[in-house]
Amino acid sequence: MTEQDFRPGLEDVPAAKSAVSFIDGKRARLEYRGIEQWDSLAHLTLVAQIEDTFEVMIDTDEVIDLSSFDKAVEILGKHDVALAR
Repeated sequence: MTEQDFRPGLEDVPAAKSAVSFIDGKRARLEYRGIEQWDSLAHLTLVAQIEDTFEVMIDTDEVIDLSSFDKAVEILGKHDVALAR
């Protein structure tokens, strides 16, 4: 990377409003689907644990849709894992 290519900050990063998450940097507040302090690492850690526990491979669309316990049960059902609610 040359000095010309370097651009500090996020000046060339596209951004958009989202109904899925909320970030308030001034107040150090982060929410994912209404759950405060939720972040992508926590989400992926949960996905990895589900995959390991039930020996399934959750695809990208399912990872994105995983937003509640009921949704997890529904997704696991698509992978032939039956859970009682």
